Amino acid sequence: MRLCRVLGNVVATVKHPVYIGQKLLIVQQVDGEGRDVGTSFLAVDTVQAGPGDQVLVMSEGNGVRQILQIGDRVPIRSLIVGIVDRVDT
Repeated sequence: MRLCRVLGNVVATVKHPVYIGQKLLIVQQVDGEGRDVGTSFLAVDTVQAGPGDQVLVMSEGNGVRQILQIGDRVPIRSLIVGIVDRVDT
């Protein structure tokens, strides 16, 4: 799991069929203090997150397939699975 901040939405008119009906967001991994870590990346949203939200992102293929209940060959690597209310360090 990664702690991330949602930067914004992604709109695509042409996409892989598995992305149809899925909301794509740009997320930035952050540390416990909210500082950026690494580069931003795309994640499929399952929790109705929006720009500025802190979220938990799963980046493990098997878990993503189980949550979305889709086949073995899917081009989805990162999935937003929760909105974070507070981080205590």
